[in-house]
Amino acid sequence: MIKKSIITLSAVAALATTSFAGGDSDIAAQLAAMKQEIASLKSQLSTNTASIAKVDKLAKKATKKANHAKMLANGDNLKFSVNFRTSIDKINYSHAGGTKSKNDGLMTNRLWLKAAYAPSENVSFRSTLAYNKAYGDSANHSQINGSKYADFDWVTNENALGNELKVKEAYWLYQNDTFLGNDISWTASVGRRPSTGGQGINLREGEGEQSPLAHATNVEFDGASFRFNLDKVTPLTGGWIKLCMGRGLTNATSRFQGDGADYATDEDTNLHGNVDMVGFIFVPYDDGQYSVNTQYSVAKNFIGFEMGSMTTFTQADGTQGAQSTAAFQDVGDLKLANVMFKANGIGEGINDFLDDTNLVASWAQSKSVSNGQMLGDPNNQTGHSEWIALNMPAGDDARFGLEWNQGSKWWRAVTYAEDTMIGSKLAARGTAVEAYYNRNLTKALSMSLRATKITYDWTGSNGFGGVGSAPTDMSTITSANAAMYGNPVKEAKDIRLAITYSY
Repeated sequence: MIKKSIITLSAVAALATTSFAGGDSDIAAQLAAMKQEIASLKSQLSTNTASIAKVDKLAKKATKKANHAKMLANGDNLKFSVNFRTSIDKINYSHAGGTKSKNDGLMTNRLWLKAAYAPSENVSFRSTLAYNKAYGDSANHSQINGSKYADFDWVTNENALGNELKVKEAYWLYQNDTFLGNDISWTASVGRRPSTGGQGINLREGEGEQSPLAHATNVEFDGASFRFNLDKVTPLTGGWIKLCMGRGLTNATSRFQGDGADYATDEDTNLHGNVDMVGFIFVPYDDGQYSVNTQYSVAKNFIGFEMGSMTTFTQADGTQGAQSTAAFQDVGDLKLANVMFKANGIGEGINDFLDDTNLVASWAQSKSVSNGQMLGDPNNQTGHSEWIALNMPAGDDARFGLEWNQGSKWWRAVTYAEDTMIGSKLAARGTAVEAYYNRNLTKALSMSLRATKITYDWTGSNGFGGVGSAPTDMSTITSANAAMYGNPVKEAKDIRLAITYSY
């Protein structure tokens, strides 16, 4: 405003000087006054300009601080999300010997605290801290341990005890749109990888799927994965391939060995090496609605118990007696193959119900490579399993699902991390049926009601690789001889109600 006034006065002064040059003294006096006012305004403008510059400098500094604060709050830091589930399960078991076991109200809390950060378009870090426990302390908690009551569940987070933190996932992910100059988008990832809640099983959980085919593999693992999308360089619609490598057990001594050989391979165990698993996931077709997914994996040096370890007795102090060999044994290798067909919508515009219905049809095969006691048998054995799942709309913000699966005598799945309280249904050597209803209650709250029934035709469904996986025909076990076989569960039922909060 001041600058504008100066320009105006200067113009007037110049015009007046030109027009009235040689005029009377009054005009000359007015011009002198105007020049004096112009000089005053120029001085004021100079002062104000300095003030404005100072204010502008302070404003830039404040903006910089605000942007830094915004970066800390929203950008350049870990982003957190929460999934917290409270559930109650009603469990019933029928044993081969005619007895029954049950729990009418098993209450649990499960927390997933997720964190992620992407410093650039190509690199990101992701992690999940997990907590999953029954309410209160367990009934078999030892009251005569060295710390007395100090580690009891009621005060476990108020006392200075231990440093355990359960890490479900922690890995870095690199992604790029080209590979060696070719139009192949790809990813590479190393760490504790997301390998539970894979394809197929995610439908009943109402969660996004992870890449493993859950019919054969559903466990946490530390390792690496490399995915290459092939749809732009091959005629395969939506095709991609993924190499996964994981280590399930590191065979190494602990630190501070007497001879100084810390972390060397432990030659005193019955393990021949590390427990490693290598697998390929190959998707030859995926048009967004229909897809064909395949998976092949090999687990080397699979662990299990040999007969001597299975027959040891528990002494009064809780330790194992009469054991001459290590509990874990390297019992051989396990090969797994899986083919899965998925439909995200059935048909094309037949009706709204089918358009929003998901279908999974899966076939899987296992083959043991025994070095003596794999699956309790010195010979190699082959098993198979079939699985069908339907996930359908059930009104606004609700889904209803039905699932069925069946496994043969020698079927051996690696699905120990399946979200269940009665053992993995997909590992069943027998038949399993399941129905569930999921509904969103609010933007952050959802509920799930699920009923599962597993009927076992052979024992050992949820065993590992050793004699615990040896199949015995359930029809041969009676009340008279049940004790010889440990009186195994013949039928398992679970009804679960869960409320989940997530954001």
